[in-house]
Amino acid sequence: MRASLFAGLSLGLLAAPLAAQTAHNSNAPIDFGADNIELQDKANRAVLAGHVSVKQAEMTLAAARMTVTYTGQVVGGNPQVSRLDASGGVTVRRPDQTAKSQYAIYDLNRRVITMLGAVTLTQGGNTVNGGRLTINLDTGRAVIDGSSVRGSSGATGGTTSAAPGGRVTGTFSVPNRN
Repeated sequence: MRASLFAGLSLGLLAAPLAAQTAHNSNAPIDFGADNIELQDKANRAVLAGHVSVKQAEMTLAAARMTVTYTGQVVGGNPQVSRLDASGGVTVRRPDQTAKSQYAIYDLNRRVITMLGAVTLTQGGNTVNGGRLTINLDTGRAVIDGSSVRGSSGATGGTTSAAPGGRVTGTFSVPNRN
């Protein structure tokens, strides 16, 4: 599980205007915990359930359930993680920002994190709400949109919606101008 689980995650979206912050330390060890862990070796995956918590450096991810998918290859004694699917009250926290959603998918091969369903991103007094947040860990580009999720594949499984009308909404704090 030491495979760059949260390599370069930069949720620094809300430093008005929207902009990425410094990269996450992807070389830090990864700690995880859950009420239950089921290894499914033939399927190359592990299912973590119940109060799942994953921590790397200053970042944590919490969810009710997470499926960790492996490539089947082992390098240096470590299985190569290719994808994480988290569901149920997903929260990603860094020291000055928090993102929440119903589902999150981290594609380690593409280095993209996608958070789906009732996404809320906060930093300080700034908040942005939408249906989907996509973070490209190579470029630092993050996009939040009002797309609704229509359950079809992956972690979605149902219908969720963004802000009313499928729009991105939010509040940006304004400095006091005396």
